[in-house]
Amino acid sequence: MTTMLIASSGGHFTQLAELWPRIQGVNPECVWVTFDSPQTRSMLQGQRVEYVPYIKPRGLVSVLRNVPQAFKLIRKYNVDTVISTGSAIALAYLPYSAVRGIPTHYIESATRVEGPSVTGKALSRMPGIKFYNQHEVWADEQWSYLGSVFDGFETVKLDNPPKKIRRAVVSVGTMEDYSFREFFVRLATYLKDADSVLWQTGSTDVSDLNIDGKEVVPAHELEQAMREADVVIAHAGTGTALTSLRMGKKPILVPRDSSHGQHIDNHQFQTAALLDKMGLALSRKVENLNEQNLYEAASYKIVRSDKPRLLHL
Repeated sequence: MTTMLIASSGGHFTQLAELWPRIQGVNPECVWVTFDSPQTRSMLQGQRVEYVPYIKPRGLVSVLRNVPQAFKLIRKYNVDTVISTGSAIALAYLPYSAVRGIPTHYIESATRVEGPSVTGKALSRMPGIKFYNQHEVWADEQWSYLGSVFDGFETVKLDNPPKKIRRAVVSVGTMEDYSFREFFVRLATYLKDADSVLWQTGSTDVSDLNIDGKEVVPAHELEQAMREADVVIAHAGTGTALTSLRMGKKPILVPRDSSHGQHIDNHQFQTAALLDKMGLALSRKVENLNEQNLYEAASYKIVRSDKPRLLHL
């Protein structure tokens, strides 16, 4: 018998990887089902994993193409529990596991501050699935408040903050098809005198900006760079923000704006505002980002509790 852990690569995967050690009352023997990426390859070394074809956000056709493999894998591993943090990959697996009577759990992303995602809304119409959110404010009879990936993080002001930004990490996650050029144009100026900058650029073309951009960066390399950096500046993706916090850095989060073609919607504004309110990040729009923000964020470190809240499904 096996617990199946299902998540898209990127932020959804990062959240499930963070939450999984805290989840109680399920079989600890597990198999991961996710997309093949440098992030998942790096973080799942030595673990049992099935890499499946990529599903675009709101990609109904690719969801349907993955359904036969869902049938196969659930039977192959004799799955007795299914847990997913989304996104669209959950639509290929959770309806089938629920129909088979397998305990099936969907945990909505911490990104969704005010209500469920499109995936969450679609799944909520299907019987046999238990639903959880990470924000108590919109919990109800269907959506139980589980706790949050951000539980247990605290901000501490440094006694001797850096007087010069020497090392920085700039990251926009692994999402495909959405450029964030304005972000890099602004930061290329502010960080031109830094000794070392890791530029993780995703699908953004930065070839004319005189920076050494990397489309994707393995998780261990990104984490090490964040750990050693004076400051982390990133899009307001939950996975990237969470990685920065885990590495002890208070990030500057710059939300992608869908009206500028930077994302499918504007949920990143909610994520950035939430973490700014919690004191765990600085939230800045691209047009408001300035050099002083870098020094402000670099004046703090993030610490976490040794005993994070346990999660009961």
